[in-house]
Amino acid sequence: MENASLLAELPKYTREAVRFYWETRAKQLRKQRDAGGSDQGLRSAVTGGAQMDGFIELLTELAIGAGLDRSHIYYRDSLELPGYFRPNKRWDFLIVANNQLVAALEAKSQVGPSFGNNFNNRTEEAMGSALDMWTAFREKAFGSAVRPWIGYMFLLDETKRSTSPVSVKEPHFKVFPEFRDSSYAKRYELFCRRLVLERHYDSAAFLMSNAEKGANGEYSEPANDLTFQSFANSLVAHVAAFSGRIKQL
Repeated sequence: MENASLLAELPKYTREAVRFYWETRAKQLRKQRDAGGSDQGLRSAVTGGAQMDGFIELLTELAIGAGLDRSHIYYRDSLELPGYFRPNKRWDFLIVANNQLVAALEAKSQVGPSFGNNFNNRTEEAMGSALDMWTAFREKAFGSAVRPWIGYMFLLDETKRSTSPVSVKEPHFKVFPEFRDSSYAKRYELFCRRLVLERHYDSAAFLMSNAEKGANGEYSEPANDLTFQSFANSLVAHVAAFSGRIKQL
């Protein structure tokens, strides 16, 4: 399918990716629980990378439509990039063509109940990955001075716990006012927005859904500047520009 048609119908395909996420997560839970141990099953559902594959395959089709061959796109293996502070980092989606890094993506999610600890872990991980990658880029780790596109997308479980106000501790200094009594959903929104504002990532998407609504592909996008449509448009524009440079060689 051409990108014009795919982008025009992107909400439909996004719903399919959301449905795939929840179906895959449910299957992982059932498989592990049948093998014995609900705790093990929950852990598997949290860490199973295949859940986000619906989104990754959608982005793959968009990249192909923008002029790249599928052989340049990686999301099941060969996902490691060299780091500056560590030997390498495994991303969730890479585009590498003509010995150049074209794009790299983190595609993450969180389902309750431990929103607090997981929020801290996710934010630290994303910021650390960006610092490591851009420092390695500065040191010419990726074979070229052409700047890659770096994206971050996040799907959050939409529950009462994730959307209710959360208190903060301020034993010495005041937190920024936008964080006071903010929900975890709002904190993730702020986090994704600021990753882009501070130029750690080129684009970010923030979606919310839950198991009940997600079974029908339903989702919400709390912020107009963090929609999956804008995220996809950003990636397509970058890939198309890169493809144009290849054709001129």
